Amino acid sequence: MKKLGILASGTKQGGGSGFENLVNVWRAGGMPNTEIVAVATNIYGGGVEERAKRLGIHCWHFNHEPITAAGYQQFVRACHVDCVALSGYLKHVEGLDPRTTFNIHPAKLPSPFGGDGMHGHHVHEAVMSSYHRGEVQVSGVSMHFVTEVYDEGPVFFTIPVPIYPNDTAETLGARVNRVEHIWQPWVTQLVVTDEIGWDGRDPTTLKVPEWYRHLRRAR
Repeated sequence: MKKLGILASGTKQGGGSGFENLVNVWRAGGMPNTEIVAVATNIYGGGVEERAKRLGIHCWHFNHEPITAAGYQQFVRACHVDCVALSGYLKHVEGLDPRTTFNIHPAKLPSPFGGDGMHGHHVHEAVMSSYHRGEVQVSGVSMHFVTEVYDEGPVFFTIPVPIYPNDTAETLGARVNRVEHIWQPWVTQLVVTDEIGWDGRDPTTLKVPEWYRHLRRAR
């Protein structure tokens, strides 16, 4: 049984839907061999904390800015975490094992829609601007391992999300969020159980199950 910790920012008013979705799927039996033990957030008293209390999940607060490698490592040690999933987490992460730390991103990667500042609404605005310039036809959801450079760890999952002519950043964001909730728990399970992995240094060492490799080609 691997113990999973989640990093989620949210806001003072809300957020954390991805975190709650992971917990609900896990408790329904959809993530066997995984135990979600804690969520950590950089927003004190916000939406993530409210969800954690309601769900009965331990909530860890990063109370100092900037959050250092020592701060992340303290969370992992104190909560006995084996793997760390970023889900709507907006801060730079350092000091964690890149083999067991991974993120979900609301656009296709690699692309201009990753990197510092490219999160949440900013991503969807950038994608829509690119769409109106005729540069892209779809958005997407990506999952990747986390290194100390924003959004540059090996990408192990992508799925396209359609863009419609009458879309706004808000309507596209809502559609991407729904797709995230469908796929994130299943792919997270593959990482936690080591069916997807890498050596933490060389992206060419990325491994996925053979059946999953064929699925990726088909998309």
